Amino acid sequence: MKPKRAQQRNGKVMCMASKVYFADFRATYHENLQQKLTRLMKTAGMGEIDFARKYVAIKLHFGEPGNLAYLRPNWAKTVADFVKERGGKPFLTDCNTLYVGGRKDALEHMESAYVNGFSPFSTGCHVIIADGLKGTDDVAVLVQGGEYVEKAYIGRAVMDADIIISLNHFKGHEEAGFGGAIKNLGMGCGSNEGKRDMHSNGRPSVDPEKCVACGQCAKNCAHEGPQLRDGKMFIDHKNCMGCGRCIDVCPTEAIYHDNKKAVEMLNYKMAEYAKAVVQGRPHFHISLVCDVSPYCDCHSDNDLPIIPDVGMFASFDPVALDLACADAANAQPVIPGSKLDRSRQKPGRDKLDNLTANFAHTNWRTQISHGKKIGLGEDSYELIRV
Repeated sequence: MKPKRAQQRNGKVMCMASKVYFADFRATYHENLQQKLTRLMKTAGMGEIDFARKYVAIKLHFGEPGNLAYLRPNWAKTVADFVKERGGKPFLTDCNTLYVGGRKDALEHMESAYVNGFSPFSTGCHVIIADGLKGTDDVAVLVQGGEYVEKAYIGRAVMDADIIISLNHFKGHEEAGFGGAIKNLGMGCGSNEGKRDMHSNGRPSVDPEKCVACGQCAKNCAHEGPQLRDGKMFIDHKNCMGCGRCIDVCPTEAIYHDNKKAVEMLNYKMAEYAKAVVQGRPHFHISLVCDVSPYCDCHSDNDLPIIPDVGMFASFDPVALDLACADAANAQPVIPGSKLDRSRQKPGRDKLDNLTANFAHTNWRTQISHGKKIGLGEDSYELIRV
């Protein structure tokens, strides 16, 4: 990682704002968007990393089957080509999920990646599921400066890599507030054990007056947490892993966290897992603010984007990068008819920023503040337009 610049004020050494580089999505006859991303990476200093003969993990989300908002494989190819041109050995990677869907084991996960276009023929590098066949192949990593996580359980292939590049699709998120670099690195690189650890502070319950017993919660749970009793659903906490998927899919908002601090604790732990992934080795981060769906790409659908496309951002600092993307997203107009448009019509939400109004129970700023606190990055940035 590039050393942070420092200045002195009143005799004290203070960190200066981290550099975040930005390019919009305008293209010309002379430069298409993939070429523009290459120029962004060069200008932001990614080429200063010594890639020669190094294993390079490009961490991204392959998209749940049925979701069409995930980043196109063309972006991954652009990053992989950049690494290979400098002598590196890139591979695309992610870890398995806790819930039902097309990515809960390595076989299904790789098949989903190929179906969504992430094959060696289209991206120029291979897919490796970092935590193995069943999500159990991990490394326990001591978190430097961690407050809530002593050991983070990270997919082994991620830890075996010499260099980490995060390629992030910035979008809304029903628990974290938004998904960016911190979530892609922290939650995304956690093994099954790691994901259980990050979600361990939240066990949801059901408001029987709101429940219509549609069964969506049960259909989306891999652990038999939601169960039917007396014509209403309830959550069996002995089976529940705390992933929050039932909260996300409930059409009547009948499911809620018992622990009101659960979403903040999730963000704290996620930041510490991200720290475990990047500490002690070179890393670089790229975020594309486009197709900004209200939900995570883990959903098997993606809904109408909530804001217009913004552009691509890059930095050595994942915290500053996430903050720059969040600020840009919050500065955008709301797309009419989107979930955010409907959410803003609820009492009190018209005064909230876009990301908070999207899911009013979330607090995305805790990702930033805790990332700063544990030394993952800075909470201020200098935006440099490319």
